[in-house]
Amino acid sequence: MAQIPIKRTIERVPGGMMIVPLLIGSLVATFLPDMPKFFGSFTNALFTGSLPILAVFYVCMGASIDIKATPYLLKKGGVLFGTKVGTAIVIGVIMGHFLGEQPITSGIFAGLSTLAVVAAMNDTNGGLYMALMGQYGRSEDVGAYSVMSLESGPFLTMVTLGVAGLAAFPWPTLVGAILPLLLGMLLGNLDREMRDFLAKAVPVMIPFFALALGASLDLHKVWQAGLLGIGLGLAVVVLTGIPLYFADRVSGGTGVAGVAAANTAGNAAAVPALVAAANPVYTDAANSATLLVAACVVVTAVLSPILTASVAKRYKARHADTPVNDEPVKVAAEREVVR
Repeated sequence: MAQIPIKRTIERVPGGMMIVPLLIGSLVATFLPDMPKFFGSFTNALFTGSLPILAVFYVCMGASIDIKATPYLLKKGGVLFGTKVGTAIVIGVIMGHFLGEQPITSGIFAGLSTLAVVAAMNDTNGGLYMALMGQYGRSEDVGAYSVMSLESGPFLTMVTLGVAGLAAFPWPTLVGAILPLLLGMLLGNLDREMRDFLAKAVPVMIPFFALALGASLDLHKVWQAGLLGIGLGLAVVVLTGIPLYFADRVSGGTGVAGVAAANTAGNAAAVPALVAAANPVYTDAANSATLLVAACVVVTAVLSPILTASVAKRYKARHADTPVNDEPVKVAAEREVVR
């Protein structure tokens, strides 16, 4: 039977194993939103199971991480976390000085607010970052998200905006996000055969996670937010990506991890409403901010894999004798960097 080079064709697209399934999922969510529910059962689970797939991804990726690399996780995660949040704070302070709490009411920037910009920049898409680093980076770089997960939720956005309150951080949620990774690390370090067994599943999980992630992204949101939403998504990638890239390089990385963190988490779209609930002064800005942040999720989910693949390919070309993940694990040996 004649063979069709599906895998090879997908890998010709920058970040193909991530972006092609993601786009397929987003097209289904946009034009056939009820299709998964119509078929139900495993088909619906395939399009809606991003969290379970990510949980398995955590365990398998954790198994490939050497416990001796823990100091590296803290260093890398701390650098990326500090740079991402620090950039959002600087931009938030500058915008807050000129705009205050209210959104712009007229012109091409109507609806733009300090709240929208800070919420979009503060929170990294953990699943996207982990999937990208699983494909292009060191396995230890994936574990760095255990520190970066502190970005999740409205707390840091409220701090950035100067809102006093909600000082209590939801630690059960934070711990719950890290436990699968820790479980994988425990299994992999106790038994090398378990490490080899689980680590092989990492590249296989990427397209399935991407499909489920895309199935939660309605492309109509980009259209509704218009050019402003697309522009804000581009701003997130550029304004956070540049400092993150250099911070990663300065800390001994290749720059790939920094670029992979230049995106917006899906749960960030809920932050404006949570901030407005805590402080009614942001009520007027919350509605437009929610739409703009949702557009950023879509735009950065498309741009971030492309940019990450490009930086990884460029680094590999410049360091032909050194793999992109300069401490290769067996998982990486079984994957090809985008051609």
